[in-house]
Amino acid sequence: MRPRIASVPPLALAGGALTVGLGGLYLAGLLVLGGEIEAGTTVRGVDIGGLSRAEAVRKLDDHLAAAGSRELVVRVGDRAGTVDPRRAGLAFDIERTVDRAARTASDPVGLVGGLFRSGGAIEPVVRLDEGKTRAALGKLAKTLDQPVHDGAVTFEDGRVEQAAPHRGYALDVDAAVDTLRTSFLRGTGDTVTALPAHMTEPKVEAAEVRRAVREFARPAMSAPVTLTTGGSRFTISPAVVGENLTMRPDDSGRLVPKLDGKGLRSAPEVAGPLADVTATAEDARLRLDGEKVVVADDARPGAQITDEALSGAVLPLLTETGAARTGEVAVRRVQPEVTRENAARLGLTEKMSSFTVNFEPAAYRTKNIGRAAELINGSLVMPDETWSFNRTVGRRTEANGFVEGVMILDDQFTKAAGGGVSAVATTVFNAMYFAGVKPVEYGAHSFYIERYPEGREATVAWGSLDLRFTNDSGKALYIQAEATDTSVTVTFLGTRKYDEITSVKGPRTDVKPPAKKVSTDEKCVPQTPLDGFDVTVERVFHDDGKVVRREPFRTHYTPRDEITCETPEKADDDRPDKR
Repeated sequence: MRPRIASVPPLALAGGALTVGLGGLYLAGLLVLGGEIEAGTTVRGVDIGGLSRAEAVRKLDDHLAAAGSRELVVRVGDRAGTVDPRRAGLAFDIERTVDRAARTASDPVGLVGGLFRSGGAIEPVVRLDEGKTRAALGKLAKTLDQPVHDGAVTFEDGRVEQAAPHRGYALDVDAAVDTLRTSFLRGTGDTVTALPAHMTEPKVEAAEVRRAVREFARPAMSAPVTLTTGGSRFTISPAVVGENLTMRPDDSGRLVPKLDGKGLRSAPEVAGPLADVTATAEDARLRLDGEKVVVADDARPGAQITDEALSGAVLPLLTETGAARTGEVAVRRVQPEVTRENAARLGLTEKMSSFTVNFEPAAYRTKNIGRAAELINGSLVMPDETWSFNRTVGRRTEANGFVEGVMILDDQFTKAAGGGVSAVATTVFNAMYFAGVKPVEYGAHSFYIERYPEGREATVAWGSLDLRFTNDSGKALYIQAEATDTSVTVTFLGTRKYDEITSVKGPRTDVKPPAKKVSTDEKCVPQTPLDGFDVTVERVFHDDGKVVRREPFRTHYTPRDEITCETPEKADDDRPDKR
Protein backbone atom coordinates (compact mmCIF):
# COMPACT_ATOMS: atom_id res chain seq x y z
CA MET A 1 0.00 0.00 0.00
CA ARG A 2 1.38 3.40 -0.88
CA PRO A 3 1.85 5.84 1.99
CA ARG A 4 -0.73 8.62 2.34
CA ILE A 5 0.54 12.18 1.89
CA ALA A 6 -1.33 15.00 3.69
CA SER A 7 -2.45 17.88 1.51
CA VAL A 8 -1.14 21.50 2.17
CA PRO A 9 -3.70 24.30 2.19
CA PRO A 10 -3.28 26.83 -0.65
CA LEU A 11 -3.11 29.79 1.84
CA ALA A 12 -0.12 28.25 3.60
CA LEU A 13 1.63 27.80 0.32
CA ALA A 14 0.98 31.43 -0.56
CA GLY A 15 2.29 32.57 2.84
CA GLY A 16 5.45 30.62 2.48
CA ALA A 17 5.97 32.07 -0.93
CA LEU A 18 5.44 35.61 0.51
CA THR A 19 7.96 34.99 3.27
CA VAL A 20 10.53 33.79 0.82
CA GLY A 21 9.75 36.81 -1.38
CA LEU A 22 10.15 39.39 1.44
CA GLY A 23 13.31 37.74 2.63
CA GLY A 24 14.66 37.93 -0.86
CA LEU A 25 13.70 41.60 -1.16
CA TYR A 26 15.34 42.40 2.21
CA LEU A 27 18.57 40.71 1.10
CA ALA A 28 18.34 42.52 -2.19
CA GLY A 29 17.83 45.83 -0.36
CA LEU A 30 20.97 45.29 1.65
CA LEU A 31 22.91 44.58 -1.53
CA VAL A 32 21.42 47.44 -3.54
CA LEU A 33 21.40 50.25 -0.88
CA GLY A 34 24.75 49.38 0.64
CA GLY A 35 24.87 52.52 3.06
CA GLU A 36 22.90 53.36 6.20
CA ILE A 37 20.98 56.48 4.91
CA GLU A 38 18.17 56.05 2.43
CA ALA A 39 18.85 57.47 -0.99
CA GLY A 40 17.48 60.96 -1.61
CA THR A 41 17.46 61.93 2.10
CA THR A 42 18.19 65.66 2.69
CA VAL A 43 18.55 67.84 5.76
CA ARG A 44 18.09 71.61 5.15
CA GLY A 45 18.94 70.98 1.48
CA VAL A 46 22.04 68.89 2.26
CA ASP A 47 21.94 65.46 0.52
CA ILE A 48 23.07 62.67 2.82
CA GLY A 49 21.42 59.80 0.92
CA GLY A 50 23.53 56.67 0.59
CA LEU A 51 26.07 57.83 3.19
CA SER A 52 27.14 55.93 6.23
CA ARG A 53 26.15 57.34 9.57
CA ALA A 54 29.65 58.73 10.23
CA GLU A 55 29.83 60.28 6.76
CA ALA A 56 26.43 61.89 7.23
CA VAL A 57 27.48 63.39 10.60
CA ARG A 58 30.62 64.91 9.06
CA LYS A 59 28.76 66.35 6.08
CA LEU A 60 25.96 67.88 8.17
CA ASP A 61 28.47 69.28 10.64
CA ASP A 62 30.18 71.14 7.81
CA HIS A 63 26.99 72.50 6.25
CA LEU A 64 24.88 73.25 9.32
CA ALA A 65 27.62 75.02 11.29
CA ALA A 66 27.08 78.30 9.42
CA ALA A 67 23.28 78.04 9.61
CA GLY A 68 23.44 77.31 13.34
CA SER A 69 25.52 80.42 14.09
CA ARG A 70 23.51 82.86 11.94
CA GLU A 71 21.82 85.58 14.03
CA LEU A 72 18.04 85.43 14.14
CA VAL A 73 16.19 88.62 13.24
CA VAL A 74 13.14 89.13 15.48
CA ARG A 75 10.69 91.89 16.26
CA VAL A 76 8.38 92.92 19.08
CA GLY A 77 5.68 95.25 17.82
CA ASP A 78 7.49 97.44 15.29
CA ARG A 79 10.93 97.21 16.89
CA ALA A 80 13.44 94.74 15.47
CA GLY A 81 16.47 93.11 17.05
CA THR A 82 18.75 90.12 16.70
CA VAL A 83 19.42 87.00 18.77
CA ASP A 84 22.69 85.08 18.76
CA PRO A 85 21.50 81.43 18.82
CA ARG A 86 24.63 80.25 20.61
CA ARG A 87 24.12 82.70 23.47
CA ALA A 88 20.43 81.80 23.49
CA GLY A 89 21.19 78.08 24.02
CA LEU A 90 20.07 76.98 20.54
CA ALA A 91 22.04 74.46 18.44
CA PHE A 92 21.50 71.67 15.88
CA ASP A 93 21.91 68.18 17.35
CA ILE A 94 23.71 66.51 14.39
CA GLU A 95 23.96 63.08 16.01
CA ARG A 96 20.23 62.82 16.70
CA THR A 97 19.41 64.24 13.26
CA VAL A 98 21.40 61.44 11.60
CA ASP A 99 19.72 58.92 13.90
CA ARG A 100 16.38 60.14 12.64
CA ALA A 101 17.43 59.72 9.01
CA ALA A 102 19.22 56.36 9.30
CA ARG A 103 17.69 53.15 7.97
CA THR A 104 19.20 49.97 9.37
CA ALA A 105 18.59 46.26 9.21
CA SER A 106 16.33 46.59 12.20
CA ASP A 107 13.91 48.46 9.96
CA PRO A 108 13.21 45.91 7.22
CA VAL A 109 10.11 47.71 5.97
CA GLY A 110 12.03 50.93 5.45
CA LEU A 111 14.93 49.08 3.89
CA VAL A 112 12.74 47.18 1.46
CA GLY A 113 10.88 50.37 0.66
CA GLY A 114 14.16 51.89 -0.41
CA LEU A 115 14.15 49.54 -3.43
CA PHE A 116 11.08 51.28 -4.83
CA ARG A 117 11.41 54.95 -3.72
CA SER A 118 13.94 57.65 -2.80
CA GLY A 119 14.28 59.34 0.69
CA GLY A 120 12.86 62.77 1.59
CA ALA A 121 13.59 65.99 3.52
CA ILE A 122 14.35 65.50 7.21
CA GLU A 123 14.06 68.31 9.77
CA PRO A 124 17.19 68.69 11.88
CA VAL A 125 16.84 68.06 15.61
CA VAL A 126 17.22 71.26 17.70
CA ARG A 127 18.90 71.20 21.11
CA LEU A 128 17.57 73.97 23.42
CA ASP A 129 18.93 75.14 26.80
CA GLU A 130 15.76 76.72 28.20
CA GLY A 131 17.58 78.66 30.92
CA LYS A 132 19.83 80.39 28.39
CA THR A 133 16.90 80.95 26.02
CA ARG A 134 14.84 82.68 28.72
CA ALA A 135 17.82 84.79 29.78
CA ALA A 136 18.42 85.90 26.18
CA LEU A 137 14.73 86.75 25.73
CA GLY A 138 14.68 88.68 29.00
CA LYS A 139 17.63 90.76 27.84
CA LEU A 140 15.95 91.28 24.47
CA ALA A 141 12.78 92.50 26.18
CA LYS A 142 14.70 95.36 27.80
CA THR A 143 15.59 96.60 24.32
CA LEU A 144 12.45 95.84 22.33
CA ASP A 145 9.62 96.31 24.84
CA GLN A 146 7.73 99.50 24.08
CA PRO A 147 5.77 101.48 26.69
CA VAL A 148 2.37 102.63 25.56
CA HIS A 149 2.29 106.29 24.52
CA ASP A 150 -0.90 108.24 24.76
CA GLY A 151 -1.66 110.84 22.20
CA ALA A 152 -0.70 114.23 23.64
CA VAL A 153 -1.02 117.97 23.11
CA THR A 154 1.71 120.30 24.41
CA PHE A 155 2.58 123.96 24.05
CA GLU A 156 5.96 125.44 23.08
CA ASP A 157 6.63 129.18 22.70
CA GLY A 158 2.98 129.83 22.00
CA ARG A 159 2.74 126.99 19.46
CA VAL A 160 0.64 123.83 19.63
CA GLU A 161 2.58 120.54 19.44
CA GLN A 162 0.96 117.14 18.86
CA ALA A 163 2.26 113.67 19.74
CA ALA A 164 0.78 110.62 18.02
CA PRO A 165 -0.44 107.70 20.17
CA HIS A 166 1.50 104.44 20.08
CA ARG A 167 0.59 100.96 21.22
CA GLY A 168 2.69 99.38 23.93
CA TYR A 169 4.26 95.95 23.55
CA ALA A 170 5.77 93.68 26.22
CA LEU A 171 7.53 90.49 25.12
CA ASP A 172 5.85 87.31 26.39
CA VAL A 173 8.98 85.38 27.38
CA ASP A 174 7.12 82.15 28.21
CA ALA A 175 5.43 81.96 24.82
CA ALA A 176 8.47 83.21 22.93
CA VAL A 177 10.65 80.20 23.85
CA ASP A 178 8.92 77.89 21.34
CA THR A 179 8.66 80.66 18.75
CA LEU A 180 12.39 81.27 18.91
CA ARG A 181 13.09 77.54 18.59
CA THR A 182 10.90 77.33 15.48
CA SER A 183 12.59 80.43 14.03
CA PHE A 184 15.99 78.81 14.54
CA LEU A 185 14.81 75.54 12.96
CA ARG A 186 13.18 76.97 9.84
CA GLY A 187 14.46 80.51 9.48
CA THR A 188 16.67 81.87 6.76
CA GLY A 189 18.88 84.92 6.66
CA ASP A 190 16.09 87.22 5.43
CA THR A 191 13.37 85.93 7.76
CA VAL A 192 12.03 88.28 10.48
CA THR A 193 10.21 86.45 13.26
CA ALA A 194 7.44 88.23 15.17
CA LEU A 195 7.74 87.19 18.81
CA PRO A 196 4.56 86.89 20.90
CA ALA A 197 3.92 89.97 23.03
CA HIS A 198 1.25 91.54 25.24
CA MET A 199 -0.20 94.64 23.59
CA THR A 200 -1.55 97.72 25.43
CA GLU A 201 -3.74 100.20 23.59
CA PRO A 202 -3.20 103.93 24.29
CA LYS A 203 -5.77 105.63 26.46
CA VAL A 204 -5.75 108.77 24.31
CA GLU A 205 -6.38 107.96 20.65
CA ALA A 206 -5.48 110.03 17.59
CA ALA A 207 -9.08 111.21 17.17
CA GLU A 208 -9.03 112.69 20.69
CA VAL A 209 -5.79 114.54 19.94
CA ARG A 210 -7.37 116.09 16.83
CA ARG A 211 -10.46 117.11 18.81
CA ALA A 212 -8.41 118.71 21.63
CA VAL A 213 -6.32 120.68 19.15
CA ARG A 214 -9.36 121.87 17.19
CA GLU A 215 -11.62 122.76 20.12
CA PHE A 216 -9.13 124.04 22.72
CA ALA A 217 -5.39 124.13 21.97
CA ARG A 218 -5.42 126.27 18.80
CA PRO A 219 -7.94 128.76 20.20
CA ALA A 220 -5.90 128.96 23.46
CA MET A 221 -2.75 130.01 21.56
CA SER A 222 -4.55 132.27 19.07
CA ALA A 223 -4.16 135.56 20.99
CA PRO A 224 -3.27 137.11 24.38
CA VAL A 225 -5.78 137.31 27.23
CA THR A 226 -6.38 140.39 29.34
CA LEU A 227 -7.14 140.51 33.07
CA THR A 228 -8.45 143.36 35.22
CA THR A 229 -8.09 143.42 39.01
CA GLY A 230 -8.19 146.12 41.66
CA GLY A 231 -8.27 148.87 39.03
CA SER A 232 -5.25 147.39 37.24
CA ARG A 233 -5.28 145.90 33.73
CA PHE A 234 -2.61 143.62 32.22
CA THR A 235 -2.15 141.23 29.30
CA ILE A 236 -0.78 137.67 29.31
CA SER A 237 0.85 136.42 26.09
CA PRO A 238 0.19 132.98 24.55
CA ALA A 239 3.82 132.00 25.23
CA VAL A 240 3.44 132.62 28.99
CA VAL A 241 0.06 130.86 29.07
CA GLY A 242 1.54 127.91 27.16
CA GLU A 243 4.45 127.54 29.63
CA ASN A 244 1.93 126.84 32.39
CA LEU A 245 -0.77 125.03 30.40
CA THR A 246 -1.09 121.25 30.15
CA MET A 247 -3.66 118.80 28.81
CA ARG A 248 -4.08 115.55 30.73
CA PRO A 249 -6.47 112.65 30.08
CA ASP A 250 -9.38 112.06 32.42
CA ASP A 251 -10.72 108.59 33.25
CA SER A 252 -12.44 108.37 29.88
CA GLY A 253 -9.34 109.30 27.87
CA ARG A 254 -10.54 112.82 27.08
CA LEU A 255 -7.81 115.49 27.17
CA VAL A 256 -8.66 118.15 29.76
CA PRO A 257 -6.75 121.46 30.13
CA LYS A 258 -5.15 122.50 33.40
CA LEU A 259 -3.52 125.87 34.06
CA ASP A 260 -0.82 126.15 36.75
CA GLY A 261 -1.76 129.31 38.64
CA LYS A 262 1.42 129.29 40.75
CA GLY A 263 3.65 129.09 37.69
CA LEU A 264 1.61 131.74 35.89
CA ARG A 265 1.95 134.10 38.87
CA SER A 266 5.77 133.83 38.75
CA ALA A 267 5.99 135.12 35.15
CA PRO A 268 7.28 138.73 35.18
CA GLU A 269 4.39 140.01 33.04
CA VAL A 270 1.97 138.68 35.68
CA ALA A 271 4.00 139.07 38.90
CA GLY A 272 4.57 142.81 38.37
CA PRO A 273 0.93 143.84 38.01
CA LEU A 274 -0.19 141.51 40.83
CA ALA A 275 2.38 143.04 43.19
CA ASP A 276 0.70 146.41 42.73
CA VAL A 277 -2.69 145.15 43.94
CA THR A 278 -1.71 142.55 46.58
CA ALA A 279 -0.23 142.99 50.05
CA THR A 280 0.60 140.73 53.00
CA ALA A 281 -1.56 141.15 56.08
CA GLU A 282 0.48 142.53 58.99
CA ASP A 283 -0.30 141.61 62.60
CA ALA A 284 -0.44 144.28 65.23
CA ARG A 285 3.05 144.92 66.64
CA LEU A 286 3.22 144.15 70.33
CA ARG A 287 5.59 145.45 72.99
CA LEU A 288 6.04 145.17 76.72
CA ASP A 289 5.11 147.86 79.18
CA GLY A 290 6.83 146.42 82.23
CA GLU A 291 5.52 142.84 82.31
CA LYS A 292 2.31 143.64 80.42
CA VAL A 293 1.69 143.44 76.67
CA VAL A 294 0.48 146.53 74.83
CA VAL A 295 -0.14 147.22 71.13
CA ALA A 296 2.57 149.38 69.63
CA ASP A 297 1.23 149.51 66.03
CA ASP A 298 -2.16 148.55 64.66
CA ALA A 299 -2.64 145.60 62.31
CA ARG A 300 -3.10 146.08 58.57
CA PRO A 301 -5.33 143.88 56.38
CA GLY A 302 -3.86 142.29 53.28
CA ALA A 303 -5.08 141.70 49.75
CA GLN A 304 -4.47 138.37 48.05
CA ILE A 305 -5.09 136.78 44.66
CA THR A 306 -4.90 133.02 45.06
CA ASP A 307 -3.36 130.68 42.48
CA GLU A 308 -6.77 129.07 42.04
CA ALA A 309 -8.44 132.44 41.40
CA LEU A 310 -5.79 133.36 38.82
CA SER A 311 -6.01 130.13 36.83
CA GLY A 312 -9.82 130.11 37.21
CA ALA A 313 -10.02 133.58 35.64
CA VAL A 314 -7.69 132.83 32.71
CA LEU A 315 -8.77 129.32 31.68
CA PRO A 316 -12.33 130.17 30.46
CA LEU A 317 -10.94 133.02 28.30
CA LEU A 318 -8.69 130.75 26.24
CA THR A 319 -11.46 129.49 23.95
CA GLU A 320 -12.98 132.95 23.43
CA THR A 321 -12.25 135.38 20.60
CA GLY A 322 -11.81 139.13 20.31
CA ALA A 323 -13.05 141.28 23.20
CA ALA A 324 -14.38 138.20 24.96
CA ARG A 325 -10.77 137.25 25.85
CA THR A 326 -10.90 139.82 28.70
CA GLY A 327 -11.90 138.90 32.26
CA GLU A 328 -11.60 139.90 35.91
CA VAL A 329 -9.71 138.11 38.69
CA ALA A 330 -11.06 138.38 42.24
CA VAL A 331 -9.00 139.93 45.04
CA ARG A 332 -9.47 138.39 48.48
CA ARG A 333 -9.15 140.56 51.60
CA VAL A 334 -6.94 138.86 54.23
CA GLN A 335 -7.43 139.71 57.89
CA PRO A 336 -4.43 139.76 60.26
CA GLU A 337 -4.31 137.19 63.05
CA VAL A 338 -3.38 139.64 65.84
CA THR A 339 -5.19 142.97 66.15
CA ARG A 340 -5.62 145.62 68.84
CA GLU A 341 -9.11 144.25 69.41
CA ASN A 342 -8.30 140.52 69.76
CA ALA A 343 -4.84 140.46 71.37
CA ALA A 344 -6.21 140.18 74.90
CA ARG A 345 -8.83 137.60 73.85
CA LEU A 346 -6.04 135.45 72.37
CA GLY A 347 -4.31 135.57 75.75
CA LEU A 348 -1.42 137.81 74.67
CA THR A 349 -1.34 139.74 77.92
CA GLU A 350 2.06 139.30 79.63
CA LYS A 351 5.66 138.25 79.30
CA MET A 352 6.05 134.51 79.77
CA SER A 353 9.85 134.41 79.39
CA SER A 354 12.82 136.11 77.78
CA PHE A 355 16.39 134.99 77.14
CA THR A 356 19.50 136.57 75.64
CA VAL A 357 22.64 134.96 74.19
CA ASN A 358 25.77 137.08 73.70
CA PHE A 359 28.40 136.26 71.07
CA GLU A 360 31.68 137.56 69.72
CA PRO A 361 31.08 139.94 66.80
CA ALA A 362 31.73 138.56 63.31
CA ALA A 363 30.23 139.61 59.98
CA TYR A 364 28.76 136.18 59.24
CA ARG A 365 27.23 135.92 62.75
CA THR A 366 25.62 139.34 62.49
CA LYS A 367 24.16 138.47 59.09
CA ASN A 368 22.92 134.95 59.83
CA ILE A 369 21.68 135.56 63.39
CA GLY A 370 19.93 138.77 62.32
CA ARG A 371 18.25 137.03 59.38
CA ALA A 372 17.01 134.12 61.52
CA ALA A 373 15.67 136.53 64.17
CA GLU A 374 13.87 138.50 61.45
CA LEU A 375 12.13 135.36 60.18
CA ILE A 376 11.12 134.23 63.69
CA ASN A 377 9.92 137.60 64.96
CA GLY A 378 6.13 137.83 65.10
CA SER A 379 5.47 134.08 65.08
CA LEU A 380 2.03 133.33 66.47
CA VAL A 381 1.59 129.87 68.00
CA MET A 382 -2.01 128.98 68.77
CA PRO A 383 -2.96 126.61 71.64
CA ASP A 384 -1.84 122.99 71.00
CA GLU A 385 -0.03 124.07 67.82
CA THR A 386 3.59 122.92 67.28
CA TRP A 387 6.18 125.51 66.22
CA SER A 388 9.20 124.48 64.13
CA PHE A 389 12.49 126.34 63.80
CA ASN A 390 13.30 124.82 60.40
CA ARG A 391 9.83 125.45 59.00
CA THR A 392 9.86 129.07 60.22
CA VAL A 393 13.43 130.01 59.27
CA GLY A 394 13.69 127.85 56.16
CA ARG A 395 16.79 126.45 54.53
CA ARG A 396 19.93 128.39 55.33
CA THR A 397 20.91 129.35 51.77
CA GLU A 398 22.16 132.46 50.03
CA ALA A 399 18.76 132.81 48.33
CA ASN A 400 17.14 132.89 51.79
CA GLY A 401 19.49 135.59 53.05
CA PHE A 402 22.23 133.53 54.75
CA VAL A 403 26.00 133.45 54.19
CA GLU A 404 28.80 130.98 54.90
CA GLY A 405 29.99 130.84 58.49
CA VAL A 406 31.48 128.54 61.13
CA MET A 407 29.43 125.64 62.44
CA ILE A 408 29.99 122.18 63.98
CA LEU A 409 30.03 119.19 61.62
CA ASP A 410 31.31 115.71 62.51
CA ASP A 411 32.46 116.89 65.97
CA GLN A 412 34.59 119.77 64.72
CA PHE A 413 34.23 123.36 63.54
CA THR A 414 33.89 123.82 59.78
CA LYS A 415 32.63 126.41 57.31
CA ALA A 416 29.11 126.09 55.93
CA ALA A 417 26.12 128.22 54.97
CA GLY A 418 24.16 129.50 57.96
CA GLY A 419 26.96 129.22 60.51
CA GLY A 420 26.04 130.95 63.79
CA VAL A 421 22.30 130.21 63.59
CA SER A 422 22.64 127.83 66.54
CA ALA A 423 22.88 130.93 68.76
CA VAL A 424 19.29 131.72 67.79
CA ALA A 425 18.23 128.08 68.33
CA THR A 426 19.74 128.14 71.84
CA THR A 427 17.98 131.42 72.62
CA VAL A 428 14.62 130.05 71.46
CA PHE A 429 15.23 126.85 73.44
CA ASN A 430 15.78 128.78 76.67
CA ALA A 431 12.80 131.05 76.07
CA MET A 432 10.71 127.89 75.54
CA TYR A 433 12.30 126.30 78.63
CA PHE A 434 11.41 129.19 80.96
CA ALA A 435 7.95 129.71 79.39
CA GLY A 436 7.14 126.19 80.59
CA VAL A 437 5.80 124.90 77.24
CA LYS A 438 6.38 121.36 75.95
CA PRO A 439 9.54 120.50 73.97
CA VAL A 440 8.94 118.10 71.05
CA GLU A 441 12.32 117.90 69.29
CA TYR A 442 15.69 119.34 70.22
CA GLY A 443 19.35 118.39 70.29
CA ALA A 444 22.46 119.86 71.89
CA HIS A 445 25.78 120.50 70.13
CA SER A 446 28.05 117.47 69.96
CA PHE A 447 30.56 119.21 72.24
CA TYR A 448 30.10 122.01 74.75
CA ILE A 449 30.41 125.69 73.71
CA GLU A 450 31.30 127.96 76.63
CA ARG A 451 28.94 130.86 75.80
CA TYR A 452 25.87 128.62 76.21
CA PRO A 453 24.44 127.32 79.53
CA GLU A 454 25.43 123.70 80.17
CA GLY A 455 22.62 121.30 79.23
CA ARG A 456 20.34 124.15 78.11
CA GLU A 457 21.30 124.76 74.52
CA ALA A 458 20.24 123.58 71.09
CA THR A 459 21.45 123.34 67.54
CA VAL A 460 19.62 122.74 64.27
CA ALA A 461 20.48 121.14 60.93
CA TRP A 462 18.32 121.30 57.83
CA GLY A 463 16.83 117.91 57.04
CA SER A 464 18.15 116.11 60.11
CA LEU A 465 17.59 118.06 63.36
CA ASP A 466 14.87 120.57 64.19
CA LEU A 467 13.88 122.57 67.27
CA ARG A 468 10.15 122.13 67.89
CA PHE A 469 7.81 122.79 70.79
CA THR A 470 4.07 122.51 71.36
CA ASN A 471 2.18 125.38 72.94
CA ASP A 472 0.39 123.64 75.80
CA SER A 473 -0.15 126.85 77.79
CA GLY A 474 -3.86 126.98 76.91
CA LYS A 475 -3.58 130.44 75.29
CA ALA A 476 -1.95 131.88 72.18
CA LEU A 477 1.80 132.50 72.29
CA TYR A 478 3.65 135.29 70.42
CA ILE A 479 7.42 135.18 69.76
CA GLN A 480 9.51 138.33 69.62
CA ALA A 481 13.08 138.01 68.34
CA GLU A 482 15.64 140.78 67.89
CA ALA A 483 19.37 140.79 67.29
CA THR A 484 22.31 143.18 67.53
CA ASP A 485 25.89 142.76 66.35
CA THR A 486 26.73 140.93 69.61
CA SER A 487 23.48 139.49 71.01
CA VAL A 488 20.13 137.90 70.22
CA THR A 489 17.05 138.06 72.47
CA VAL A 490 13.90 135.97 72.22
CA THR A 491 10.78 136.78 74.27
CA PHE A 492 7.61 134.73 74.61
CA LEU A 493 4.38 136.72 75.14
CA GLY A 494 1.17 135.03 76.25
CA THR A 495 -0.38 133.93 79.53
CA ARG A 496 1.71 132.21 82.19
CA LYS A 497 0.53 128.76 83.18
CA TYR A 498 2.90 128.68 86.20
CA ASP A 499 4.00 131.41 88.60
CA GLU A 500 7.68 130.75 87.97
CA ILE A 501 10.04 128.38 86.11
CA THR A 502 13.56 127.87 87.48
CA SER A 503 16.48 125.65 86.50
CA VAL A 504 18.83 123.52 88.61
CA LYS A 505 22.07 122.16 87.11
CA GLY A 506 23.70 119.00 88.39
CA PRO A 507 27.45 118.24 88.43
CA ARG A 508 29.48 117.12 85.41
CA THR A 509 29.88 113.35 85.24
CA ASP A 510 31.79 110.86 83.05
CA VAL A 511 34.39 113.52 82.21
CA LYS A 512 36.68 112.60 79.26
CA PRO A 513 39.77 114.46 78.03
CA PRO A 514 40.15 115.69 74.42
CA ALA A 515 42.69 114.50 71.82
CA LYS A 516 45.07 116.45 69.56
CA LYS A 517 44.55 116.39 65.80
CA VAL A 518 45.94 118.00 62.66
CA SER A 519 43.60 118.76 59.74
CA THR A 520 44.48 119.63 56.14
CA ASP A 521 40.87 120.19 55.09
CA GLU A 522 40.52 123.43 53.17
CA LYS A 523 37.56 124.40 55.38
CA CYS A 524 39.41 123.58 58.61
CA VAL A 525 38.83 125.89 61.59
CA PRO A 526 41.32 125.80 64.53
CA GLN A 527 39.78 124.36 67.69
CA THR A 528 40.76 124.71 71.35
CA PRO A 529 40.49 121.62 73.59
CA LEU A 530 37.70 121.02 76.10
CA ASP A 531 36.65 118.01 78.17
CA GLY A 532 33.62 115.95 77.27
CA PHE A 533 31.06 115.26 80.00
CA ASP A 534 27.47 114.43 80.90
CA VAL A 535 25.19 116.85 82.70
CA THR A 536 21.56 116.93 83.87
CA VAL A 537 19.52 120.09 84.39
CA GLU A 538 16.06 120.13 85.96
CA ARG A 539 13.25 122.45 84.88
CA VAL A 540 11.36 123.24 88.09
CA PHE A 541 7.74 124.44 87.93
CA HIS A 542 6.47 126.66 90.79
CA ASP A 543 2.84 127.56 91.56
CA ASP A 544 1.33 129.16 94.65
CA GLY A 545 4.80 129.25 96.23
CA LYS A 546 5.29 125.47 95.86
CA VAL A 547 7.22 123.20 93.52
CA VAL A 548 4.55 121.37 91.53
CA ARG A 549 6.69 119.58 88.93
CA ARG A 550 10.27 118.71 87.97
CA GLU A 551 11.47 117.81 84.46
CA PRO A 552 15.02 116.53 83.81
CA PHE A 553 17.03 117.35 80.64
CA ARG A 554 20.06 115.08 80.20
CA THR A 555 22.89 116.04 77.82
CA HIS A 556 26.01 114.19 76.68
CA TYR A 557 28.96 116.20 75.34
CA THR A 558 31.87 114.56 73.51
CA PRO A 559 35.38 115.92 74.11
CA ARG A 560 36.25 118.92 71.93
CA ASP A 561 39.53 117.86 70.37
CA GLU A 562 42.36 120.29 69.87
CA ILE A 563 42.64 120.82 66.09
CA THR A 564 45.51 122.50 64.29
CA CYS A 565 44.99 123.45 60.64
CA GLU A 566 47.87 122.91 58.21
CA THR A 567 48.30 122.90 54.45
CA PRO A 568 48.82 119.44 52.87
CA GLU A 569 52.41 120.41 51.97
CA LYS A 570 53.34 121.38 55.53
CA ALA A 571 51.70 118.27 56.98
CA ASP A 572 53.74 116.13 54.58
CA ASP A 573 56.96 117.91 55.59
CA ASP A 574 56.23 117.29 59.29
CA ARG A 575 56.00 113.50 58.87
CA PRO A 576 58.74 111.70 60.91
CA ASP A 577 60.07 109.87 57.84
CA LYS A 578 60.63 113.21 56.09
CA ARG A 579 62.88 114.62 58.81
